[in-house]
Amino acid sequence: MKILTVAKYIDQPAVLSKLHSFMPQVLVGTGAGVWGYESFYKNRNSEHKTQKAFKNAVTISSAVGASYVGARGLKVRNKTFFKGLLDYTPLKSVLEKQSLVIDSFLKNNVVEDEKVVRTLKNAKNRQFKLSEIEILTQSLPKNKQVKELLNKILPEPENLSSKEIFSEIKRLSLIGLIPVAGGVAGGVMSDLITNTQSKKSFANKIKEGVYQYLANIFLCNVGAGAALYASEKMVQNKILKPLTPLKKLGVIMSGIALTGIMGGSIIANFISKKIIDPLFGKKYQKEGIYSERKPEPLDIALHADDIATAGVLSGFKWIEPALPVMYFISGYRAGIGYRNNFGKNTSKK
Repeated sequence: MKILTVAKYIDQPAVLSKLHSFMPQVLVGTGAGVWGYESFYKNRNSEHKTQKAFKNAVTISSAVGASYVGARGLKVRNKTFFKGLLDYTPLKSVLEKQSLVIDSFLKNNVVEDEKVVRTLKNAKNRQFKLSEIEILTQSLPKNKQVKELLNKILPEPENLSSKEIFSEIKRLSLIGLIPVAGGVAGGVMSDLITNTQSKKSFANKIKEGVYQYLANIFLCNVGAGAALYASEKMVQNKILKPLTPLKKLGVIMSGIALTGIMGGSIIANFISKKIIDPLFGKKYQKEGIYSERKPEPLDIALHADDIATAGVLSGFKWIEPALPVMYFISGYRAGIGYRNNFGKNTSKK
């Protein structure tokens, strides 16, 4: 089976719709898993296990809710307060459109290959199988009408222009910002409810939110976009040959590595030191508010969402439904105000 066939299979509208429909369950399930691990396994010997479980529940619920709203939007009684940032079309609507497109094509075009006709008719009201995609891509004649049909039912990866690249970066960065803000809000709320708030706890949440957003989300997106924009200009000037989606993915990952992974931590700590720290005054220095955040193994793992970002910018849509789940982890870390030596610095919590 060709890689291109597999790529078309997982990027077809019906599969995308199913992946998007599973996102809320996966998001809630991930939140529940993190809550159980952080509250009862990681803190199994803590004297404040119950309080920690409650605070984690508030923080995680806020981060999960924010991730969902950022992806799907907020609608109450048919009134839309915020439109979701991920393109989601219910499966029923996708299949209705697919059926109409296939019916129109068969009505207006003569297709001599009975195997192709049978394949199209059989898949009118369901997703295409791998074998059916291979039949369509190999057996149909290469003309304008066929290209239009395939582009509607089995679209090619989007080739984003420089303008569209930065529009996508803005969208992806906002999808990441919302759960981080939600996590911080939930963390502050949990402190207030349990009467455990402190200047130090609040400072840690703000600083970790800045760190998570800049180092693990925004600057990675900027690096991806800058690398893609530069490569596009080099292609236009005939310095490089046109990039295939896979080569484009490599270019984007290079930009992410340089700007986000290598420089994100430095920039986030610089902003914390020069802008956030002065807000809390010198008298809090002994409490450890001014500690620098150093990258850790989990921070490297969180850059898995950069692969998803790179995939989206490369034109592969099937990765997009995973973004809210990946960004939720950053939101939770911001909400608990994680810093290095977390246990020592926040033993009171």
